[in-house]
Amino acid sequence: MAPHYFIISLFALSGIVSLLAAVLDWDWFFTAQNTRFIVRSLGRRRARWCYGVLGVVLMGMAVVFFCEMRKAGLTVGS
Repeated sequence: MAPHYFIISLFALSGIVSLLAAVLDWDWFFTAQNTRFIVRSLGRRRARWCYGVLGVVLMGMAVVFFCEMRKAGLTVGS
């Protein structure tokens, strides 16, 4: 797998996890050490909105990067 496809996949996967965590209110996600600061600062409901928006932005970036890569003519073998 080419490095650019790996990076795009990471953006997409991170966005999907973030959006699903926000929509499904995953307790393990919002009690993790990395998210505690945001939950404490904003509250659980606003933190869910924040991570939902972040998920959509990350997935959008993955789509834009993929389209730009295709427009530049980069393929799997490049």
